[in-house]
Amino acid sequence: MNLSALQQGDIVDVVAPASACKPSELKAGIQAIRDLGLVPRVPAKLFGKSLLFSNSDGRRLADLKRAVFARDSKLIWCVRGGYGALRLMPEILKWKKPDQAKIFLGYSDVTTLHAHFNQKWNWPTLHGPLLDRVGRGQMSANEMRELTGILFGRLEELEYSNLKPLNNAARVSKTLKGVIVGGNLAVLQSGLGTKGALKPGNEIIFFEDIGERPHRVDRMLVQLQQAGWFDQCRAVLFGNFLLNDPRDRRHLWNDVIARFAAGVKVPVVGGIPVGHDPKKQRTLPFNTAAVLKLGSRGHLTVKTGIIAE
Repeated sequence: MNLSALQQGDIVDVVAPASACKPSELKAGIQAIRDLGLVPRVPAKLFGKSLLFSNSDGRRLADLKRAVFARDSKLIWCVRGGYGALRLMPEILKWKKPDQAKIFLGYSDVTTLHAHFNQKWNWPTLHGPLLDRVGRGQMSANEMRELTGILFGRLEELEYSNLKPLNNAARVSKTLKGVIVGGNLAVLQSGLGTKGALKPGNEIIFFEDIGERPHRVDRMLVQLQQAGWFDQCRAVLFGNFLLNDPRDRRHLWNDVIARFAAGVKVPVVGGIPVGHDPKKQRTLPFNTAAVLKLGSRGHLTVKTGIIAE
């Protein structure tokens, strides 16, 4: 499935299915949408009083539903991750697939929504910058240029070079084809056993995360491995994993992820510049045609799934 590219004057539905951001960040993000020649549509009460979330479950669900089923918009842009999308899934699972597919943009906690849109509705989605990150100016000019090229249909595919093989299976020169699914590791792990959980088959699986200590990352990977996630997949890609302690960071890559990579049969590759790192905010399309070339320097090509009319 391909999605229609944006045009000047198109409406962008802004949603906050998880946590809130600062009002100043939201304001700056909305202005960034206007600067692209697009029209932001923001619910009147996007943020409400809540300890954990941007608003009540009911309000967040209603805002998301209006955006998903609106016939006059092409893009749904998530304000922030945080936590909250999982709580909405029992109701979202009752929705019928919309007649019109939308561009869905965001990452982190909204990994839950990516999984649903990818595997239940077969939508392509964009694991890409949250609106609050744009509002904080955490995207480089090149990354913003790439994102707008994707949205407006000027880029039909993306390339990620100099990827690092993390096990012997990834060092063998070979070309794999498939689609990419996944997202935030902790969010994916939290969905296990639920009706909306991602159930990967022969796809390429992508992981990124932030703030998780090495033993927690190991626990999550072991659980996914024992749940059969890597039995049929084509490969595993690791993006940004940010930790506060440099020593912990070394243990994460030299011990936890290295041990995981050695313990699975499929190729495991690192170095995808995607995730929470403010210095590496590239966009990664999900559920579109991807080609992964393995070897001493891996190379990934992914179709955007968005074409100009």
